[in-house]
Amino acid sequence: MSHSLVALLHLCDSLFPLGGFAFSDGLEAATGTGLVETPADLQAWLDMCLDEVIGRADGPAVYRAWSAFTRQDWQVLCQLDGELIALRSSSATRRSSKAMGLRLATTWSALYPDPRLEHVLDLARLRCVGPALPIVFGCACASAGVAMRDAGVAFAYTRLASATSAALRLIPIGQTDAHARLAKTLERVPMVVEAMTSRARLESFAPAMDVSAMTQQYLHSRLFRS
Repeated sequence: MSHSLVALLHLCDSLFPLGGFAFSDGLEAATGTGLVETPADLQAWLDMCLDEVIGRADGPAVYRAWSAFTRQDWQVLCQLDGELIALRSSSATRRSSKAMGLRLATTWSALYPDPRLEHVLDLARLRCVGPALPIVFGCACASAGVAMRDAGVAFAYTRLASATSAALRLIPIGQTDAHARLAKTLERVPMVVEAMTSRARLESFAPAMDVSAMTQQYLHSRLFRS
């Protein structure tokens, strides 16, 4: 077993102290308004997350961050980070992505020291990058020697698994049914990841998710910060 595979398993493990458990990316608000109530609704949410958010914005950003980090092209990395953050319509989603990105960069650099990761942290201290979570995920994978395509697959899995975990706490669904929905969406991950390589620019159109993320702050009581 290669070191890069072990590192990738560590990075994607729910045990890793990323803080993602505190964020639902609008799913909590969606359940509160009745948009997501049933297992079928969860399936639609996961599919939208894969196709519109991961496939067209976050996933391509992971790829490009991986490449820029490998080349040590910090100007491109900063531009990419700014573009990705600007695509977030919700301030809560922007904050959560930057909070998890900074947590990942700090923790990964401490566990697997790399001068390039230290430079990313310097850029964050100078406010040149957020850094957004997909950006740091790509950097961490490149630092660990994980192949770019594997980084895309891993990011898609962690994003979808996180949404499924949140759903288990928000809607009446059993673990087996929830994971069956996740497995159905995961079947399409290789195809979506393959299409990422030809994306000319970052883009996303998921209005239902965006509106839910923006209304999260108005919920009377909340389990999640976003």
